[in-house]
Amino acid sequence: MPKKYGVKEKDQVVAHIVNQILTGKLRTGDRVDRNEIAAELGMSRVPIQEAIVQLEHDGLMDTRYHRGAFVARFDADTIFEHFELHGVLTGMVAARAAADPASPVVDRLDAVMRSLRGANETRAFLRALREYRRTINDAFAGPRLSAAIRASQNLIPRAFFLTQPGVGGDLLPFYEDEIAAIHRGDPAAAAAACGGCAELMAKIVVTELIRRGVFMPSEQRTAVL
Repeated sequence: MPKKYGVKEKDQVVAHIVNQILTGKLRTGDRVDRNEIAAELGMSRVPIQEAIVQLEHDGLMDTRYHRGAFVARFDADTIFEHFELHGVLTGMVAARAAADPASPVVDRLDAVMRSLRGANETRAFLRALREYRRTINDAFAGPRLSAAIRASQNLIPRAFFLTQPGVGGDLLPFYEDEIAAIHRGDPAAAAAACGGCAELMAKIVVTELIRRGVFMPSEQRTAVL
């Protein structure tokens, strides 16, 4: 596999392992073969180990002394827990923005919202969504909170949502609610909008993973709650 210049080798390994989990090539309890990954990616074992340490920190891997690294529990409940945490973290940032509605950052958020509303295809919507979250996080999240948010984004790459037609129309109402709450200075409502958006994203992901055969159809019951 050709190397991606400008991207850390460790991050390439993380993306590779996450993709194997999301496609069902690695499942709960499977052992991760460091040598196999090193051969597939044309890398030394150093970035492989760095990636496994990060994935264990993020809750996707379990390492056992003298036995190796194994995929941690990965099911629909894991997805919902992941997105619930992501919603809480982004909600903290949105609540801080709502506590300071006169901040000039809010004007920049309004400009990004115009891009979100005008996006006529998924890629453009996701690009604007990323800019929205980057703008609000840079202004209102400290280094610890920013690090936690980045870690919460590792499980589901944004490219995953490129395969979901109409996802922009589904998610946009939550961003409308969030920016409206920020403008009227309502931290609780801003945080709630982030939580609602995260819950919908979890349902979309679980439904797609059922379609891919990664999860069992019975897990759809959780996905449509």
